[in-house]
Amino acid sequence: MVNLPKITLEAARVNANLTQKEAAELLGIHFQTLSKYEKDSSNIPFSLVEKASKIYALPISCFFLGKKYEKNHTN
Repeated sequence: MVNLPKITLEAARVNANLTQKEAAELLGIHFQTLSKYEKDSSNIPFSLVEKASKIYALPISCFFLGKKYEKNHTN
């Protein structure tokens, strides 16, 4: 099994070539809510992670879920 690197929700969105507003619309949430989850996804509902996985075409296991600054410090 390949161990894929973890990426933030923001990185996944950018890689999918979507703006926050576009991604939020596809996810069925307000863009400010998406902005909040991109900064700290530690409390994101799992159903939203599942939707993001489909929209961004990435397995759920690829997402880093936590505070964005924590991801930057673990690299």
